[in-house]
Amino acid sequence: MADHSLRYLVNCSLLFTELPLLERPGAAKAAGFDAVEFWWPFDSPVPGSVEIAAFTSSILDAGVQLVGLNFFAGDLAGPDCGVLSIPARSQQFRDNIDVTVGIGAQLDVTGFNALYGNRVDGVSSEQQDELATENLSFAAKAAAGIGATLLVESVSGPKPYPLRTAADSIAVIERVRSAGHENVGFLCDLFHLSSNGDDLNAVIGKYAGDVRHVQIADAPGRGEPGSGELEIDRYLAALETAGYDGWVGLEYKPSTGNTLDSLAWLALERRGA
Repeated sequence: MADHSLRYLVNCSLLFTELPLLERPGAAKAAGFDAVEFWWPFDSPVPGSVEIAAFTSSILDAGVQLVGLNFFAGDLAGPDCGVLSIPARSQQFRDNIDVTVGIGAQLDVTGFNALYGNRVDGVSSEQQDELATENLSFAAKAAAGIGATLLVESVSGPKPYPLRTAADSIAVIERVRSAGHENVGFLCDLFHLSSNGDDLNAVIGKYAGDVRHVQIADAPGRGEPGSGELEIDRYLAALETAGYDGWVGLEYKPSTGNTLDSLAWLALERRGA
């Protein structure tokens, strides 16, 4: 992996899962990384102050930067994934905004991923999309207060998640921008887009200017680079050529179950910022 000079970080919600959550930032640092990202690391949208303090301390004590953090999104594997566009769960997202951005303010988080909601029965797609635009606007305004970016992501998997292609996410991003919020951009996850059949060359050619964060895993399988057939290095080089100079999040499931073994593809000198 040497055809580009982009910086890598570890997604500690999928890597180092052989360790307790609060030990993962330190493990990432010990493996040579200077930055990490997390999905929402708590069970509830508004955790207690003791829980929050333990999490922030784990980042600070490890000496890594928390670059990215997800807003609360419910059970990612369940029918309520992505509470921001589900009317019955919407308030949980709103309650979570200040908590998430508050953590971000303490730890210099630059990007917040807001997962769109699954389609649900009894509510029209139009209603869900209107609610999503409203809630994403609230989140973007809060993120702007600390100079951070709101991220929108296309996701694969057997669930009624409506943002599948890059174009799906860009349409949402444009609605939020039209509502007056410029600090919103595309989280370009090469694994999800490829798994959904999107043409990655066309995506990069058309939307590179909207990309604010990149995540990678090989496909098929969602393992480390080299475990599948995706030409990850070539796509990263194309993104860099197109002007992307941000982070690349390692958001894969180690094929052997051991995170350190799964990092053999990435030379130690490429891991630090």
